[in-house]
Amino acid sequence: MGKKLLLKNIDIPGISSYEVYRREGGYKSVEKVLAEKNPEAVVEEVKKSGLRGRGGAGFPTGMKWSFLAKPEGVPRYLVCNADESEPGTFKDRYLMEHIPHLLVEGMITSSYALGANKSFIYIRGEYFYVLRILEKAIKEAYDNGWLGKNIKGSGFDHDLYVQIGAGAYICGEETALLESLEGNRGNPRIKPPFPAVAGLYGCPTVVNNVETIAAVVPIINDGGEAYAAIGVERSTGTKLISASGHIKKPGVYEIELGLPVEEFIFSDEYCGGIINGRKLKAVVAGGSSVPVLPAELILKTAAGTPRIMTYESLADGGFATGTMLGSGGFIVMDETASVLRNLHTFARFYHHESCGQCSPCREGTRWMDQILSNILKGNGKMKDIELLWDIQGNIEGKTICPLGDAAAWPVASAIRHFRKEFEEFIENPAAVKDVKHYYSVNNISEA
Repeated sequence: MGKKLLLKNIDIPGISSYEVYRREGGYKSVEKVLAEKNPEAVVEEVKKSGLRGRGGAGFPTGMKWSFLAKPEGVPRYLVCNADESEPGTFKDRYLMEHIPHLLVEGMITSSYALGANKSFIYIRGEYFYVLRILEKAIKEAYDNGWLGKNIKGSGFDHDLYVQIGAGAYICGEETALLESLEGNRGNPRIKPPFPAVAGLYGCPTVVNNVETIAAVVPIINDGGEAYAAIGVERSTGTKLISASGHIKKPGVYEIELGLPVEEFIFSDEYCGGIINGRKLKAVVAGGSSVPVLPAELILKTAAGTPRIMTYESLADGGFATGTMLGSGGFIVMDETASVLRNLHTFARFYHHESCGQCSPCREGTRWMDQILSNILKGNGKMKDIELLWDIQGNIEGKTICPLGDAAAWPVASAIRHFRKEFEEFIENPAAVKDVKHYYSVNNISEA
C-alpha cells in the first residue's frame, strides 16, 4: 500500500472539525515554523522537497516562491487557486470538503514563508457548499488563535479570506483569477509582468493550487528530504488523482509518484480494472486539456517501457506518443466509448469557456465545436479531418493564456491516434448516429 500524506486521516470520524484535526496533529507545521524557522528556511525546505505545482503546470514550488519580489513597504499576497474547473478533476474539492483545516494550515505556513500578512482562497462558484465548510474552518482557526494578530505570541499577523467565483473556467488561469479577485472581468493578463512582481492589486503575489499548499504541511512536519525520498527523480512526493470513467472504483486516490499506470488502473487497491470485463480503449491522464492516449500508449511508452505515474514518464515521447500528468484528472474509456463524442464534449466546453480575448482561441474553438458537431450529425466530410488539424495548429501557442492549448491538444491527439474513428463516422453516418454504435460493432453487452 502506498504512503499517504494528505489523505492519511481521511477516514477518521469528525476530521473536518477543529477538535479532531488538532487531536490528530493539526497545526503542528504552524507551530514549527513560528518557533524554529525563519521564512527563508521554510522556502528552502520546500525547495529541498522537490514539490511541483499540483494544479497542472508542474513548476517547482520552492523556485516559484523564491521569485517573489520583496520591495520595502509593499504588501505581499498568497492566493490559493481553488477554482477547480478542469473537466475530470475533483480532488481539490474532495480535500477541502473532508479536511478543510489541512488547507487552512497550509495557507498559514506558506504565508509565513512568503511574508504575506493577508491571503485569499479563490473557490469555484459551483463549490458553494464547500465555501461554507471552509468558512467554518477559518472561523475555528481564528477562534483558536491560528489566525489574526500576533499568532501564538510570535509577532506574525495573518488574515485569511475566501472569495467565490462565478463559475468561469478561465479564472483557473492565475492572472484571470487575480483580475476576478480584484472585481474585474476575469480576462488573462499579458505577461510579463508576472504575479511574483505585480500580482494582486499590483503587489508581489504567489498563486498556488489547493493540493500544492496542502502538501506544504507534511513537508514542514517531516522535512523536505523525507518528502523528496518518495517518488521518482524529479517527480517527488505523493499526488492526488481524480479517477473516473469506465472503472470499477472511481474516486480520489493518493498515490506515490512512480506508480505504474497499469497497476493504478487494474489493481484492487486503486481503480479495480475496467467495468464488466471490457477492454481498455483510451485514457485522458491529466484532465480534459491533455492529449488522449490509446491503451497501448498509456500502459507503455513508444519505446516499450512501462508507463509510470510521473511528470516525465507520462510526457515521454512528447505529444506524438505521450501526454501530461496535468491536474491528475484520470478519465478511463473502455471499448464501448467513442473518442470522437468525448472530444466534442470537450470542444463544446472550451468554446463556451473561451473569454474571447484572443482571436485564435475565440474563433478556433467555435470552428472545432461546429465541425465536430457536423460530423456527429452525419454531415461530415473527409476534408474536415485536415481542417480540424489546421485549426488546432493555428490555436496552439498563439494565445495569451493556455486555454487555447488546452482546446487544441485533445483534438490533435484524437486525430493522431484515432483517425480511423473519424473516418468511420464520416463514411457511415447512419450507423454512428446511434450513441450505442460501439456496442453493436464490438458485440458488447450493455450490462
